[in-house]
Amino acid sequence: MALIFHSNLSKDLSKILNDSNDFNVIIQVGENQNIKEFRAHSVILGARSTYFKSALSTNWITKKNNMIIFNKPNITPTVLEMILKYIYTGELDLTEQKSEDILELLVASDEMLFEELFEHLQDYLINKREAWIKNNYVLVLNSIYNLVSCKELQWVCFDIICANVGNFIISKNFLSLNKDSLYRLFELENFHIQEIVAWDSLIEWGIKQMSKNNHEYNNKNYESLKNMLEDFIPFIKFTKITSEDFYHKVRPYKYVIPNDIYEEVIAYYFIEQPKLYSNITVPRIKSKIIKPKLANIIVNWIDEKDAETLRTKKDLLYKFNLIYRGSRDGIDNESFKNEWNDNKKTLVLIKVKQSKKIFGGYSSNRCTSTENSPMFYGNYYGNFIFSFENNEDTRYMKISRNLNSSKTIYDGDITGFNFCWDALFGQEQDLCTNNFYLGNVIEEIEIFTIISASLERLIF
Repeated sequence: MALIFHSNLSKDLSKILNDSNDFNVIIQVGENQNIKEFRAHSVILGARSTYFKSALSTNWITKKNNMIIFNKPNITPTVLEMILKYIYTGELDLTEQKSEDILELLVASDEMLFEELFEHLQDYLINKREAWIKNNYVLVLNSIYNLVSCKELQWVCFDIICANVGNFIISKNFLSLNKDSLYRLFELENFHIQEIVAWDSLIEWGIKQMSKNNHEYNNKNYESLKNMLEDFIPFIKFTKITSEDFYHKVRPYKYVIPNDIYEEVIAYYFIEQPKLYSNITVPRIKSKIIKPKLANIIVNWIDEKDAETLRTKKDLLYKFNLIYRGSRDGIDNESFKNEWNDNKKTLVLIKVKQSKKIFGGYSSNRCTSTENSPMFYGNYYGNFIFSFENNEDTRYMKISRNLNSSKTIYDGDITGFNFCWDALFGQEQDLCTNNFYLGNVIEEIEIFTIISASLERLIF
């Protein structure tokens, strides 16, 4: 029978933390007037935290008189005090802590890889500080937008916004959202807003961001605003804006809109109106990697047309549904395969690190490996791989079809995707193209399922 004596352990370790003469680590935290030093012991920090074990043995530290000096200015003294309490005693009382400090502790716990503490803090905020979240959801979103493990709290904030979109979109809270949080909000299916209101709000938001960056918008300085808003343009269905609103509110900012989209809309108002919006054949794709005009080229390839061939109103239209994004869902084989799990037409897009290069592959079906068959091959007519030099490239793009091979696509147990027998495949964040290994270069990856329908029936 094992004897367990935990009752006094945390008390004894707490004494070491609060009154220690044999410390060998000084942690400096905070900025400006809120700087404080804490004393700690490397052996305890390393034993309780892989983050500290690594940090204290790298060039992040300096040494002076055999003392380890660790500077961490992005953490406040209050937060580090709670972290050290957790490390030394395994105890933490949050009842008297400010919600803002608990939120900062949540962010710090993610950075320092305290998974157990992180999960508890997320649950605590959702269940115990609900009223505070409702009053501070923008602060919360802007703090956690890039935390992959914080989806539950993110959804709580998005639900608050979507429950009262009308008031939110015209509030100062909307102008305070960072770009990533705003993009994810526009992606939501239940984010319903009139197109002209969305447009007006985006223009106001973009100009506000420019002022934060000390840029003043005027008629001669539209490039910064264009760069700020380019990811949001595909979300706006311009032909659902009245011609009067378009003339007075959209036209003055026409340089913000890509030429191909603007010309399509102008053609609609001059020629097509009052026909339905679905008469415009430029495909809309909510991608962070390519722009709509490249999606149009890919659609022509799917239809086995030349990239420059004009699509007609009798053509099939395509709707792109985003089912996976690496920056949101994790860039690894398991995450990729979990989302690409049905037999639909599929487009895969890959953005390369430190480069503007874009790779991709199209599959008319999905191969699925099984436990008994770890590699499954498919011969699907029309599959191809392609590349663009950048998201504006309409001259130097390349396409490679593999119509004769019996192995145009396969699903192996060590790859996330594999087109045309190793011509383009990904394994975790590694990429290989044309049998040339590029290494750990995948910066972003997206999967879209493609739905085709007749022009009259497709609804955007």
